Amino acid sequence: MTDSASRPFLPFTRPSIDAESIAAVAEVFRSGQLASGPRVLAFEAALAAYVGGGREVRVMTSATAGLEMALEVAGVGKGDEVIVPAMSFAASANVIARVGARPVFVDIDIETRNLVIDQVSAAITPRTRAIMPVHFAGLSVDLDPLYAIAARHSLRVVEDAAHAIGSAYRGRKIGSFGDLVVFSFHPNKNMTSIEGGAIATADRDAAAAFERYRFHGIARNAEGEIDVLFPGAKSNMPDVSAQVGIDQLKRLDGFNARRRALAYRYFEEFAGYDRVVLPARGDEGHSWHMFTVLIDFPAHGMTRPEFQKHMAAHGIGVGVHYPCIPALTYYRSQGYDPEATPVAARVGRETVTLPLFPAMGDDDVPRVVRALKAVLG
Repeated sequence: MTDSASRPFLPFTRPSIDAESIAAVAEVFRSGQLASGPRVLAFEAALAAYVGGGREVRVMTSATAGLEMALEVAGVGKGDEVIVPAMSFAASANVIARVGARPVFVDIDIETRNLVIDQVSAAITPRTRAIMPVHFAGLSVDLDPLYAIAARHSLRVVEDAAHAIGSAYRGRKIGSFGDLVVFSFHPNKNMTSIEGGAIATADRDAAAAFERYRFHGIARNAEGEIDVLFPGAKSNMPDVSAQVGIDQLKRLDGFNARRRALAYRYFEEFAGYDRVVLPARGDEGHSWHMFTVLIDFPAHGMTRPEFQKHMAAHGIGVGVHYPCIPALTYYRSQGYDPEATPVAARVGRETVTLPLFPAMGDDDVPRVVRALKAVLG
C-alpha cells in the first residue's frame, strides 16, 4: 500500500489552533467587543514582553500594512529609493512602490536566501532612504554589518520579519533591537492571529504614529474629540484576532522547537542526496518558517507545476516561495531585469516549499522525502 493510499493528504503548512483558543475567542464574541479593544492592548503588551528590549509594539491587520506604514513613518516617499532583496514575497517591494518610492533590488545568497550584504553599499545612491532586509524563512540576516552600513549613510532600516517571529540573531530576539521590525501573523506563519501583523520599535513617537496610521489618521484631544492629522488607512486589528494571537504566542516557542526538529530531520533524510539544493541550516536562532529546496526541473524532464502535481498524487502538498520579484509582470513593466540578480532569478525558477508545521508526525518527513525521490526518479 502506497503512502498516498494509506495516509491523508499532507499540506505544506497548517495552523495549530487548539480547543482552548477556540473557547477564548468565543468569550470575546460573548463580550460584544469585537473591534480593537482590551484584547488588542493585551496582545501588544504580550508581544512587547516576548521580544524584550523594552520595545514598543503595535499590531495591525497584516504585515503588509505594517511595512507600508513603517516606510511612511520613516519618511520614505515619492522619488526615494529603498534597497530590498530580489527574492521575497511581492509585498516587500509592493509597499515601496505604493508609497511612491522605487525598489532597488539586490541579489540573495543561494543557501540563506537572504540579501547579500556586500551588494548593499554598491546599491546606495543619493536617493536611498532605507534598507529593507528580509529574514527569509526565519533565518536572520547578518544585521550588525547591515546596520553599520545604514548608520554610515544615515538610512532607516525596516526589517521585513514576516517569517521571523521567535527568531534570534546572536542570542537576541528579532524585534528586541533595531529600527522598525515588522512581523506577520498570517495563517501560514509560525503563529497566527487569523490575519495580522505587528511592528516593534524603540521609538515611542513612531509607535504613536502607527496608531494613527492604522486608524484614519485620527487623534483625540484631552476631551476625547477627534481630529484627522493626515489621511490614514484602516488597518486596526480586531479583538477576535488579538485573542487568537495571545493564545498562539503562549505556544510559539514550542511551535518553533518542533519546526526546528522537523527541519533537522529533513537534513538527515537528504544526506548524500545531490538532486536538490538545501537551505542553510542556521543555528538555534532559526525559527524555520519554511523548508525550501531548489530543483533543476528541466534537468529532470518536468516543469515545477508538473512536479507539484506528481507530489500531490503521492499525497504531498508543495508550495512555491517565492518567484523572483523583478520577474513579475508589474516589475518587468517598470524596466527591471530578473537576470540582473541571477541568484534570485534561479531561486525563483527552482524553489519549492516542502511541508513543515508543528502538527506533522515524526514519520511525515521521511514520507515527503521518499515521495520527492520517487518523483525525481
